[in-house]
Amino acid sequence: MKTFVCIKQVPDTETKIQIKGDKSGIEEGSIKWVMNPYDEFAVEEALKLKTTTSDTVVVLSAGPKSRVVDSLRTALAMGADEAVVIDAPETIDCYLAAKLLAETIKKEGDVRMVFTGKLAIDGNGSSVGQMVAEFLEVPHAGVVSKLDFTEGQVVVERDVEGGAKEVFQLKTPCVISANKGLNTPRYASLPGIMKAKKKPLKELTAADLGLNDLMPKMKFKNFELPPEKPPVKMIEGSPQEQAHKLVDLLMNEAKVL
Repeated sequence: MKTFVCIKQVPDTETKIQIKGDKSGIEEGSIKWVMNPYDEFAVEEALKLKTTTSDTVVVLSAGPKSRVVDSLRTALAMGADEAVVIDAPETIDCYLAAKLLAETIKKEGDVRMVFTGKLAIDGNGSSVGQMVAEFLEVPHAGVVSKLDFTEGQVVVERDVEGGAKEVFQLKTPCVISANKGLNTPRYASLPGIMKAKKKPLKELTAADLGLNDLMPKMKFKNFELPPEKPPVKMIEGSPQEQAHKLVDLLMNEAKVL
């Protein structure tokens, strides 16, 4: 049996983003790309599950083959067994990404579990996991912070707003979208990194999966950077004077009171 992990490569949070001149997107040449942080929790949970099931852990990613292989090799260095890259343009949307991932999983077969991150930190769509589950016609649970596996089912605990928790019991195969707190992702060891460099990657295209039309259903335009944050104001004086000045600023300048 196989446990699949869907990962995405995203810009590092410390990368300085530049907008294209026509505002159609971001300049990609100078960006440092990394594995989506929430996907790291997904990879770790698949590796933990492997100690119980002895499943083959397969990581897969859809995107430009020239760069997404780096994140796949990171997952291999962490301990994944196999990797599949689905060569696709950067312009694919969440729907097409989910379709490509789901069709690849169907093609590979012998599915026990599918893991994803709860969202990708670049687009914040939080929708690929749900759509993969829909295409595979299997149950799904998102924002999962605890998982217990028994043969044929999993019991998961997911975070909901207000600090509450929900508990679900799902039959396998199913799709689980990992949240921070589910585990602590391991670091790739030096021997793991060296082995990952030599492992072959399976390469697929949309045509291999029977998907010839990769026109996205969503289009984005007029990208712009957020406005510069105003400088911090330091309030001086006695505690009473500071309190009066703070209230005045909140009422008359910030206008939040």
